[in-house]
Amino acid sequence: MGKLVVLMVTGFVDMLGVLMVMPLLPFYAKRFLGHGPLWTALDSIGMGGSGTVVSLLVMMFALAQLTSAPIWGRVSDKYGRRPAMMIGLGASVIAYSIFAFANSLELLFLCRIVQGAGGGTVGVIQAYVADATKPEDRAKALGWLSAATNAGVAIGPVIGSVMMSFGSSGPGLAAAALSLVNMVFAWFYLSESHDAGAAKAAGKVVRKGREAVARVVSHAGEPASRLIWIYAITMGAFQGMNTVLALFLSGKFGVTEHTIGYFYTYVGVISVVTRALVLGKMVDWLGEARLSRFGMVLLAIGLGTMPLHSTVPGFALSVALVPLGTAFTFPCVTGLLSRIVPQHERGLYMGVQQTFGGLARVLGPIYAGWAFDHLGHGVPYFTAGGIVLATILLGLDMEKYAETAKANAA
Repeated sequence: MGKLVVLMVTGFVDMLGVLMVMPLLPFYAKRFLGHGPLWTALDSIGMGGSGTVVSLLVMMFALAQLTSAPIWGRVSDKYGRRPAMMIGLGASVIAYSIFAFANSLELLFLCRIVQGAGGGTVGVIQAYVADATKPEDRAKALGWLSAATNAGVAIGPVIGSVMMSFGSSGPGLAAAALSLVNMVFAWFYLSESHDAGAAKAAGKVVRKGREAVARVVSHAGEPASRLIWIYAITMGAFQGMNTVLALFLSGKFGVTEHTIGYFYTYVGVISVVTRALVLGKMVDWLGEARLSRFGMVLLAIGLGTMPLHSTVPGFALSVALVPLGTAFTFPCVTGLLSRIVPQHERGLYMGVQQTFGGLARVLGPIYAGWAFDHLGHGVPYFTAGGIVLATILLGLDMEKYAETAKANAA
């Protein structure tokens, strides 16, 4: 079984588990508001509102992920991709088990921290794909991987809602069982893609994670740094929107924990179709750099117009632009980054990208939750659209770097 196929299966099952529980998180959190020492402490500093608490839960995942991502990336460069992957899958089993039996805000926060620490291996998966494909095919392959994971986005929430009929522990237990099966599958079928021994024998030295992170800040004008900033800023805007989405839908259209899954299915189906059937053709037509900018325009319009609708059909039109935009932006940016960085540090830089993306997942939700509670329910969406639109400037001349990288690879 080919590495890419195994990664797609693994990614699909992993995301299936994530989306079985993630849409339910705001509703679970609302049950515990007004109770427990953590809520008391948050409320005492003005952070006890539902939007803020949910944003903090999302932030905990991102904080753990941004801390662990360079570590797992460096581990995968030095010792291989497979060990780091197995650790990430194991963390999911533990996190969902905690979620299943959570009876307080404290346990919900612990669940998100454990899951985020394991989620730091996202960069390792991206490096896996880059190892297994030609440079010109990486955006397409990353799109196929994303299509597989977004199939999990489409199906997972519906399964999670169905599992609610078995009690509040049902979705968490089902997600934990799936993750355990996924871990066993990967153990038997996922082979190593990176010859760490050969790289070491050739005298290749993998720099420390903090050095790579510092360089992105101190040399922000370099092409690799700019790509990482594009990824981070757009991810932060998208995640901020997603953080308060359930609350927004609940307040405006009366969506509940029993119906929220259908919305995610709608978004997931668009994502799967776009990444599996459209992305490759668009990359061949426009190239990765141009397509990423086009995707950011679609994402900005979608985010910025979501609060303007008073009917579900109109809202659905704006929402459709969001999965289209992310499908054209993120795989192209990551594919370009995999070309530009040194091969022996690919895992490290994929991890650094996730670190900056994780930082954005912290700041975006904090702002979105605060703005939702204090400035108006539509403000997080207007802000996100404006930020994404402005970020297009960072990638205006990225074509020349992509061509240089292509020539060097040849």
